[in-house]
Amino acid sequence: MLSTLVSRATAALLLGSTTVHAVIDLDLTSDASIKNAAATVAYDMMTFYKGNTTGGIIGVLPGPPPNPPDGCAMWGTMIDYWYYTGDTSYNDVVQAGIQAQVGEHDDMMPSNWSQSMGNDDQGFWGMTAMSAAETNFQNPASSQPGWLALAQAVFNTQAVRPDGNCGGGLRWQVYPYLTGYDYKNSIANGCFFALGARLARYTHNTTYAQYAETAFTWIQSVGLMDASYNVYDGGHIETNCTDINKVQFSYNAGVWLLGAATMYNYTNGSAIWKTRTDGLLNNMFTTFFPNDIATEISCEPELSCTTDMYSFKAFDMRWLAATTKMAPYTTTDIMQRLSTSAKYAAEQCNGGANGRMCGLTWSKGTVWDGTQGVGQQMAAMSAIFTNLVPNVAPPTTNDTGGTSIGNNAAGSQSVSNPEAIAPVTTADRAGAGIVTTIILMSATGMFGWMSF
Repeated sequence: MLSTLVSRATAALLLGSTTVHAVIDLDLTSDASIKNAAATVAYDMMTFYKGNTTGGIIGVLPGPPPNPPDGCAMWGTMIDYWYYTGDTSYNDVVQAGIQAQVGEHDDMMPSNWSQSMGNDDQGFWGMTAMSAAETNFQNPASSQPGWLALAQAVFNTQAVRPDGNCGGGLRWQVYPYLTGYDYKNSIANGCFFALGARLARYTHNTTYAQYAETAFTWIQSVGLMDASYNVYDGGHIETNCTDINKVQFSYNAGVWLLGAATMYNYTNGSAIWKTRTDGLLNNMFTTFFPNDIATEISCEPELSCTTDMYSFKAFDMRWLAATTKMAPYTTTDIMQRLSTSAKYAAEQCNGGANGRMCGLTWSKGTVWDGTQGVGQQMAAMSAIFTNLVPNVAPPTTNDTGGTSIGNNAAGSQSVSNPEAIAPVTTADRAGAGIVTTIILMSATGMFGWMSF
């Protein structure tokens, strides 16, 4: 079976075939065909969302249990869907979904999700807001926080969280009572790194860039990124993060690539950031693109993926496309993988009750792998619409047409969850909140000199 698939992929590349004749027709030489195929997958994906129906939670995918992180991933995907295709059909729903989850302190940390809030979760919400700012996605009402302000709030609240354990870095979870609080991982720190790099580029505030540089230095020094640019999952503070879990997830590699490419752009093509971008990109191709087809190697072969893992390739497709705008010299190599992945992803959209739900195992072509869900739809849709990346403008900045309203004190009112330390008295709770607020106000003051 494997040899057949290899031969098929090789033949497709040699023949230069760009047309897929399946349930979802896709001609990669036709913008209209790409948009039509992406629209079909988007429609089917949005059928999973119940937030705009009676009993649903706005901005969150239904469970069990309700899933805010995957909801965030879906909104980020839909922002890019609009950006690449120009289809505004879902924009109002997307805007409402994000704004419904900004939280009581406009920091993307609503208290009703305090029992599951990770730094990676908050980081993804921050990057979704950053995407909205960079693409000039429709701005919210003046009474609501702007996209840039939300991204700044996430960054500012996270900037004070690294501690001395393992020499720095963010913990996986935000609150001490959550399982995984003793774990420092690549994705939480990668989100912070990429967000910092993107804020530096958008605002020209060097403080963001300094934090991004520190994050990259840390990930290498602690051993979660090795000399060959393999990005490993994480380690526990009890061992000083020496018990490295060497499983590799594609979005870990992808988020560090996006940040490195953005820093390459921000620094006007510095040699060190080119070296880092090249190392991460080459490793990503070698590890996650057998036969140029995106593959989630940690779980896809046995289809042992968790719900979140089904969406990882969606991030990869979008971040690779964004990399071509940040480091244009990567375009040819990246487009080769995006186009090949898109062809096979479209073929996998031939299952489920409607006969066109997408599976995860794109290398199987038209042999549906039997899986379906929001993650699979996000991944296939992203593989398809990112082939329009040559047609779109680079992400904006605040001096190249960006219109999102920022807030250099964003996140200053964010406080620790009162239940994080127990047992405590009412006075203790008040004191803890005041101390955290003071710390955050101090952190946001570092960015106060910049006007947005």
